[in-house]
Amino acid sequence: MQAADPTTTDSPVPPGPRPAEAGQAETEPLETPAHPEAPQAPVGPSRPVSLSPSRASDFMTCPLLYRLRVIDRLPEPPSPAATRGTLIHSVLERLFDSPAGERTPDTARALLRPQWERLLEERPEVAQLFPAETGAEELAAWLADAEQLLESYFRVEDPNRLQPAERELLVQTTLESGLTLRGYVDRVDVAPTGEVRVVDYKTGRAPSRDFEGKAMFQMKFYALVIWRARGVVPKRLQLLYLGGGGQIVSYDPDEADLLAVERKLQALWRAIERALETGDWPASPNRLCDWCAHKSLCPAWGGTPPAYPLAESVN
Repeated sequence: MQAADPTTTDSPVPPGPRPAEAGQAETEPLETPAHPEAPQAPVGPSRPVSLSPSRASDFMTCPLLYRLRVIDRLPEPPSPAATRGTLIHSVLERLFDSPAGERTPDTARALLRPQWERLLEERPEVAQLFPAETGAEELAAWLADAEQLLESYFRVEDPNRLQPAERELLVQTTLESGLTLRGYVDRVDVAPTGEVRVVDYKTGRAPSRDFEGKAMFQMKFYALVIWRARGVVPKRLQLLYLGGGGQIVSYDPDEADLLAVERKLQALWRAIERALETGDWPASPNRLCDWCAHKSLCPAWGGTPPAYPLAESVN
């Protein structure tokens, strides 16, 4: 029996749109979501105690990158693409403060400047992207690009037909092994009949089929946490890509999918624990190296990482 669509009170779940054509590249490979999972100001070296989708992806992409972000906690300069992603997330979260019928493109555009000012207050370092004496034109163009992304949002979804159950929701659970999983979900929709849809906004283009699985891994992570914490397997996982005019990529998970993700995360955490014990965090050169804030410290590119801050605990 087909489940109800969480976006309405009585319509069935529609089939998910076809993913992007193979070979289509993402334009923002280092997009940073607008929540505390994103890299923050350094507070000194630390030993990881939990795993999030972003940090799991870091380790799978490059163990050294994981170490520099999670253990060394090296600062990373803001980028226009990542900061724009943060701004768009903030606007879409606030959009649902308006009542249904008033969630319009004009309302979203009107939120851009106030949310940009709020972002400047919360993260003063982003001001360096557009210096006051020279950056006015660049800021105007950057905000115009953000407006285009918001227009794409309204092409793929009508927020007036939605009443999200949660926005920017912290989800967390501890597995039987003791591994704690945590992350922030952009939006959770719940149908009157109880079906759950997990939604995430992306400001890049939809990935090619070759990279679609990597993008959906984050969503399966969230689904696993919700299942373990609430006992409900989300009916639908939905990625809203706003780049390239807008596109939706959907996936309907089942328990077998989520058990496979759980096994993968357990194995990943064991690999992290081994690296903590040995101090061995190899670099793994890949297509994202050119966007990496720590490329100058990477031995794969002729650099030298800082001394391992947890060296005393190495066996």
